[in-house]
Amino acid sequence: MRKIVGVLLSVAGAGILTVGAMQYIEHQANLKKAMAEANALIGQPGTTDISEETRMTTVSHRTPLIDRSEFKPEQNDVIGLLEIPKLNEDLPIIEGTDEENLARGVGHYSSTVFPSDNEQILLSGHRDTVFRNFGKLAIGDRFIVKLPYGTYEYEIKSTDIVDKDDTTVIRPMGTEVLVVSTCYPFNFVGSAPERYILYAYPVDHLNS
Repeated sequence: MRKIVGVLLSVAGAGILTVGAMQYIEHQANLKKAMAEANALIGQPGTTDISEETRMTTVSHRTPLIDRSEFKPEQNDVIGLLEIPKLNEDLPIIEGTDEENLARGVGHYSSTVFPSDNEQILLSGHRDTVFRNFGKLAIGDRFIVKLPYGTYEYEIKSTDIVDKDDTTVIRPMGTEVLVVSTCYPFNFVGSAPERYILYAYPVDHLNS
């Protein structure tokens, strides 16, 4: 009987590992496709494995492709890139935050605005995929949001931890704030009970 139980547990374990591996492969494929779309959208070639100095030079000299008034994304559209210099990460931003979109990259809450609109911009991503290294970020680190109409840099000024059902995070703030959210604790197994929130404020508009 013990041998049978042992075999069953081994088979179950192998099945879980196989499913996990398949999900990881699918996520990487979706992420790669969305990255290609994002780079094409903002007129930038793929930029993996480059130094921070080279990255910043490329960012600061990029010319906007359209006016803000022309930027009207629809649900599920790839809309731009989120760069995290501290982590040397470039991530596609998708309009909407349902599971399908979060499987492709970083989701933008459609009820919030976009850079230069002088209100809250809310992005969200999974802690075990696009935001798996978020525990390394600290006050003073920066995000760069690249859209077809411009490039915007934000510096992290504060963080917070809230209950997963706390919807007060999504609110008018009276000023431009990039709010980035992910599940917490970072190493929690299963559905995490909390959300980790980073509040980042504009540093400079990089198109000049």
